[in-house]
Amino acid sequence: MQTIDKFNFAGKKAFVRVDFNVPLDENFNITDDTRMRAALPTLKKILADGGSIIIGSHLGRPKGVADKFSLKHILNHLSELLGVEVQFANDCMGEEAATKSAALKPGEVLVLENLRFYAEEEGKPRGLAEDATDEEKAAAKKAVKESQKEFTKKLASYADCYVNDAFGTAHRAHASTALIAKYFDADNKMFGYLMEKEVKAVDKVLNDIHRPFTAIMGGSKVSSKIDIIENLLNKVDNLIIAGGMTYTFTKAMGGKIGVSICEDDKLDLALDLMKKAKEKGVNLVLAVDAKIADSFSNDANTQFCNVNEIPDGWEGLDIGPKTEEIFANVIKQSKTILWNGPTGVFEFDNFTHGSRAVGEAIVEATKNGAFSLVGGGDSVACVNKFGLASGVSYVSTGGGALLEAIEGKVLPGIAAIQE
Repeated sequence: MQTIDKFNFAGKKAFVRVDFNVPLDENFNITDDTRMRAALPTLKKILADGGSIIIGSHLGRPKGVADKFSLKHILNHLSELLGVEVQFANDCMGEEAATKSAALKPGEVLVLENLRFYAEEEGKPRGLAEDATDEEKAAAKKAVKESQKEFTKKLASYADCYVNDAFGTAHRAHASTALIAKYFDADNKMFGYLMEKEVKAVDKVLNDIHRPFTAIMGGSKVSSKIDIIENLLNKVDNLIIAGGMTYTFTKAMGGKIGVSICEDDKLDLALDLMKKAKEKGVNLVLAVDAKIADSFSNDANTQFCNVNEIPDGWEGLDIGPKTEEIFANVIKQSKTILWNGPTGVFEFDNFTHGSRAVGEAIVEATKNGAFSLVGGGDSVACVNKFGLASGVSYVSTGGGALLEAIEGKVLPGIAAIQE
């Protein structure tokens, strides 16, 4: 497989798929440029070699052309980051995109307008009536799929080589993230530096395991993490269940959880997961105490109690000190660590203590030689909020993509480069 380090971009036009889906305020100012900065090593390598760049990305979830989702809003900042004046094509298809791509000189950069302004990027029909028949839906889907081939072919025609540096969309079989790779031979398609790091980090956690291996799974719903948990039960030594899932497991075991979040239709599933963990010899670690509140608010009255003895009208919003100690002890003894999901409602400052304790334990374990991967939007927000990101081995930029990789799924954006 080709690698970006070995490839010489001199005199070549590179189509680079990035994830510049950055948050904008009401005046279209970028409020967090993390994703843009993450792509800089790849973009600067191409320019340093003497290549030119055609950037493809999406922004938001448009259902057609919409000014608020235009990539023109990021041009000035991207120009500042790269140190070159970035050109813009106001349509990713059409004559302007083709002409400007063809005219690019070494060291120049062109940003194409939002790829998702076209339904063909995602391959999903738009504008169907709510009462559309199954036949109409099938016909619309077929039409989009057929035109998607021409859309993809046109994007590929702009460049000599293809670089995918958008791990955040690697789980989508979209035109620019997976299908386009088929138009480039194995020597002319590759991962960017960010994508390489993401793939290696996930591979290390799932396939190059140093034991004990501990996974910390937070989040509010067992149902959204079931596939991940079941896959991890075949790999981990310790599985820590945190966040809102705690109360589904607690209620399943007959505990009183007050008005804590709970999936009542998943109680049997929780018991089944506990049974599977025992059969596989996995140490399933659950909370023993909680920080509870009399309302879902940062300013609520709070107290600590056993997790299975929460009074009526109260709800668990974080783990308690006994659980913090239990979780931390397991984490500090680990050599491979995966953290996905906080222990509580960390957005409220009064309920950050548990997540901070977990993060600090991971940092300590990392200092002692453990490999630690933090991923999933809330976990990443946690380590950034607490200033702990530099103390873990790797912080993933890919929320949904990371979760699907942990589930054991083959990601289309990765497979397209590797095949």
